[in-house]
Amino acid sequence: MSSSPSRIPPSASGPDPAPRPTRRTFPAAYKLRILAEYEAAPEGEKGAILRRERLYHSHIIDWRTARDAGALTGLTDARTSARRPKKDARDAEIEKLRNANARLETELGRQKTAVEALGKVVALWELLSESADTPTQSKPTSTPASPFFKRR
Repeated sequence: MSSSPSRIPPSASGPDPAPRPTRRTFPAAYKLRILAEYEAAPEGEKGAILRRERLYHSHIIDWRTARDAGALTGLTDARTSARRPKKDARDAEIEKLRNANARLETELGRQKTAVEALGKVVALWELLSESADTPTQSKPTSTPASPFFKRR
């Protein structure tokens, strides 16, 4: 019986040989310049502009729609626009510390509840232990009424 050697995927054996590519971003001025050049080009030259700039026709469609909808509002990158200001490093650190504090307070509450429950278990155990240590006065047992058991 022969077995084939197991193959380890490349990601499990070490660092990824081809890191994930980063998404391209285009400034609004570039988008407007390319739109103007594309719209001014004759019919046979439009594909050459897209190839030269390494763009797709869908880029042009999206940029044109955004431009027509509200000039530059749709052409700015929402991730880096002025509408979304970057957080101050101190504010980010404060938020991180508040989240850690909330997590630790929740954990502390759970631990307090567990300690209280454990204390009640120990108290019950001690109560049971004390009751087992004290001798109980039991009634004398009578002999069973059996024909095999005779009194003398």
